[in-house]
Amino acid sequence: MIASELLAFSTLLGGWLIYALALLWALVRAPWLELFSDLRRQHLLFGTMLGLFLLWLVRRDFDSGLSYHFIGMTAVTLLLDWPLAILAGLAAQVGLLIMGRLDLAALGVNGVLLVLIPVLVTELCAIRVERAQPRNLFVYIFFCGFFPAALATLMTLLGGLALLWMDGLYPMPPWLDDFAGYLWLVAFPEAFINGTIVTALVVFYPDWLETFNRSRYLQAPWKESDRGE
Repeated sequence: MIASELLAFSTLLGGWLIYALALLWALVRAPWLELFSDLRRQHLLFGTMLGLFLLWLVRRDFDSGLSYHFIGMTAVTLLLDWPLAILAGLAAQVGLLIMGRLDLAALGVNGVLLVLIPVLVTELCAIRVERAQPRNLFVYIFFCGFFPAALATLMTLLGGLALLWMDGLYPMPPWLDDFAGYLWLVAFPEAFINGTIVTALVVFYPDWLETFNRSRYLQAPWKESDRGE
C-alpha cells in the first residue's frame, strides 16, 4: 500500500480512472438477482468484506509511507467470482479509509494494485484451468489457489515498485539489486494463506466456491465410463 505523497498527481489520477472503470464494469456484471435472492451468498459477501478488512488491518507501516499486508484476493475471487470480489475489495478499502488507515487520493492506485491485479491474475488462471478441464482436484487447488496468489503478489509488488520508480518521488534503496530475492519471501506466505483457505473450502464447503466444478472434480473415480467399460 502506497501513500499519496509518494506518487505524482498524474499517477493518482490515472489510478482513480482505471479503478473507477473497473468498479463500474463490476457493478454491471455482478449477479444482483442471484445475490438478492440467495441469503447464503449475501452472508458470504458480507463475511468476505469483513475478513478482508481485518486482514488488511494487520499490516506493517513504514515511515517512508509504504505499508505491507497480505492481500487475500485470490481466495476471495474464487469464492465470489470477479465482480463481487472487486466490490468486496472496495468495501474493505472504504473501511480502512474511515479508520484513517488509507489516503483517499491513493485509493485508486492501491485499488489497482491490491484488488484489480490479484483479481485479474486469479481469474485468468481459473479460466485457463477450466478450459483444460482437469479431473484432478489438486490441479484446481494449486493452479487456482497457490500459484495465482504467488503470481499476483509478484505482479503487485513489481507494479508498485514501477510506479515509485517512474514518479521519482521515493528514494530507491541501494540494495535494489537484491529485491528479487525478497519477492519470494513475500510471495510464498501469500500463496500459503490463499492455498490453505481454498483447500479448506474445497474439502468442507465446495458449494461456496463459484469457480469450482464439483461434478467434475469430485466425481467417483470408479465410474464405468472412466474405466472404458
